[in-house]
This record gives sequence, C-alpha cells and structure tokens, in this order.
Amino acid sequence: MDPTGPWDRERVDEYLGAARVPVRLGCRTPSDHPWIVSLWFEWDPDAGSALDDETGSGTAPGAIRCATSATADLVEFVEHDDQVSFEVSTNAPPYKGVRGRGRATVIPDEEKRRLRSLLRKYLGGTDNSTADRLLQPERDEVEIRIEPERLHTWDYSERMESPDE
Repeated sequence: MDPTGPWDRERVDEYLGAARVPVRLGCRTPSDHPWIVSLWFEWDPDAGSALDDETGSGTAPGAIRCATSATADLVEFVEHDDQVSFEVSTNAPPYKGVRGRGRATVIPDEEKRRLRSLLRKYLGGTDNSTADRLLQPERDEVEIRIEPERLHTWDYSERMESPDE
C-alpha cells in the first residue's frame, strides 16, 4: 500500500519503527459512540494479509501491534466493530506523523510476549514497577493487531521551527 502525503512506504516504515510515542486508536463502542485510546505499539512492516487472488483486494504488508488487558473495554469495542482509525505523531513541533484506518483483531497473548516486547521498547526492560504490575500471572493479556487499509502522512518540518531552534 502506498501512503498518501509526502512520505513513501519506506519512510513510513522507518518512522513507525523508530516512534516512541503511543498510537492513538479510534474505534466505536457497541452503542455507536466514538472512543479513542492511546496504546504502546510496535510496527511490523512485514505483517499483513495477502492480497486476494481473485479480487486483488486485501491489505498490503504492515501491522500495528499493541497490548492491553483482556478485560479492557477496548477489547469489547473492537470485537463489536473491527474498523478503527489511528494516528502516530510527534507531540512537539515540527509536527509530523502517520494516520490511517484499518481493521483490528484481538489475539490472545497468554505468554505476554507482545507486552514484554513493548516494555523493552518503551521502558528499556521488565525490571521496573510498571512491568511488575502488568506482568502479574493473574492478569490476562491480549494483542490488538491493526492492519492498515489506508495510510496518510504529513511532515511540517520545512515550514515549522522546532522549539529549540
């Protein structure tokens, strides 16, 4: 899938692979209200569904992989309606990022592999109080996997100064 906006797919993969901000994930509740959550994520540039041979449709490679408690409201929401929107962007000028829409799938993560990987990415490891709390044996964990159907990028670096310039 080719993104719209100033970045090509290689730059999207680079940006999402290096990003250390949460993904903002938008979905709909069973009562059809909009909802948004922020989640730690990893970008898997090689994941995704293969294109359907007959129709040529499907998603191109790439998936956003998140972790959350199996009892989180978000699990119920995306199981009710798997269509989601998302954004990964800088929080300070110059503003840039990737947004899009896609389909979310809930995948059991009994060994908490995704969560452990995210703890290493965002906190540098699992030797901390946050990891101790999240990795408790009685806490059931799932992966939320988002396969993008559309990607759009923006980058205002050329027209915005960063705060320290």
